[in-house]
Amino acid sequence: MHATSTAATTDLAWDGSPKHRQPPRFLRVAPDSPTRLLRAAQQGRCADCGNRIEWYERTGGRNPVPLHPHELPAAAVPTSQRWHINSGIAHPAGDGSPWCRVRHRALCPAHTAEPHTGLLKALRRSMALHTRRLRDTGQLTPPPPPHPDSPPAHPPTSQARPVVQLLCLRYLAPRPLEHIPCVAQTRARRRCPHPVLDTNALPGTWILTPLHPGHHPGQLPLAELWLALYDLTHLPYSEQLRWRAQRCTAHATAPQAADIARTTWEPFNPATHHQHIQHHLPDTTLHPAQRGRR
Repeated sequence: MHATSTAATTDLAWDGSPKHRQPPRFLRVAPDSPTRLLRAAQQGRCADCGNRIEWYERTGGRNPVPLHPHELPAAAVPTSQRWHINSGIAHPAGDGSPWCRVRHRALCPAHTAEPHTGLLKALRRSMALHTRRLRDTGQLTPPPPPHPDSPPAHPPTSQARPVVQLLCLRYLAPRPLEHIPCVAQTRARRRCPHPVLDTNALPGTWILTPLHPGHHPGQLPLAELWLALYDLTHLPYSEQLRWRAQRCTAHATAPQAADIARTTWEPFNPATHHQHIQHHLPDTTLHPAQRGRR
């Protein structure tokens, strides 16, 4: 017993830290990787309960899915709720191994509990206790539920989230053009602080175009059927790819740099994004070449 304790203490420095500490390894994106998003950089916390989650891309181009950060025994998880990771992509099924992942919403204590038993029920109870501690210490402040008699909140203006047309498709920007952040990771392993919009790069053009591309302008007498958008289709193909990848001009030519966050473009849908539709050109000071009309 004494010899074992002596051998164990020789591996520690005077302050108790390990003597032979392995240096941290920097992650790299494989050339054949289906996503440039680093898995280790996608940890976050649920906005409703405050517990940790991990974001993963999934097949079909759909939105990323938040998973519980730990693997669970597959025998304790219903077959319909099993997820597995392959090459950084989440798949909603088991892979035949004795371990699997679970979607966070199935365990989130802020949502209605599903009929769990055993391990999942105990895990959800533990997450609920952690949520209560966060609320008691002021680290989590969930938004209050809306009062039934209160008027609806004013939707954000269309200037806050403009419609951008690139690669022959229309997208809803996550925020004003000058505040769309680059998603690349710097050498210091932090997010790039520069925006995608660069005053030294080729500019886009604010134009008025029919809200529904299949209609002819002569058939649209009402001003509400026009859409003001920031058009990038006249720019070179490489510049449009830079915007679609949500990268600044410095990281557009740095393919070795990984992405530290997800791109936040949303395919524009007039039915669901009607509150962001702008029927007039923005009242901003732009170069004459940046304004036009179709």
